[in-house]
Amino acid sequence: MLTALIAGPSLAQSSKAATRSATILVLGDSLSAEYGLQRGEGWVALMQNRLEQENISAHVVNASISGDTTSGGRSRLPALLAQHKPTLLIIELGGNDALRGLPLAMSQDNLQAMATAAKATGAKVLLLGMQMPPNYGQAYAKQFADMFSKVAKDQQVALVPFLLKGVADVPDSLKLFQADRIHPVAAAHPTILKNVWPTVTKLLK
Repeated sequence: MLTALIAGPSLAQSSKAATRSATILVLGDSLSAEYGLQRGEGWVALMQNRLEQENISAHVVNASISGDTTSGGRSRLPALLAQHKPTLLIIELGGNDALRGLPLAMSQDNLQAMATAAKATGAKVLLLGMQMPPNYGQAYAKQFADMFSKVAKDQQVALVPFLLKGVADVPDSLKLFQADRIHPVAAAHPTILKNVWPTVTKLLK
């Protein structure tokens, strides 16, 4: 689990920032858990660095586990909410559900339940959407992508439609992925953060 407490550069600024300090909980899978990367190269760690650079007081907790599914996240979330009391919950789950062929209805229900649980504690929620490659079939790929939009609309929470925009959908995208063609290389993670950052800062206001 990766945590960082970020404060402003001066005592006065730190005191002021303390009144608006936020806790960001990231609940994700290998895309957020730095799978195949050196510690500190993933987008969550890069987000921590940028929070510091921009003097935004926030405590980031990375509770991501490689291989996790929406079911796993749903079962882990209550304890994480009780322990960390996040201001913002970022949910990055669902990809492994699709890779394992789990029912979309179940994945959607899990995402709905996680958003509901977080909102019940007063936390804001950001859902990070994913897309499946064409070889999964156009109908399934559309249903999978639409699942995130539907949950975001039903729950009235923020959504980044495609976490890997600019990584998986660009020409010669294979160079941005590790040998397994699933996990982005370190050079792709600044782009991933770019996709997430504007919404994160908006929700922290």
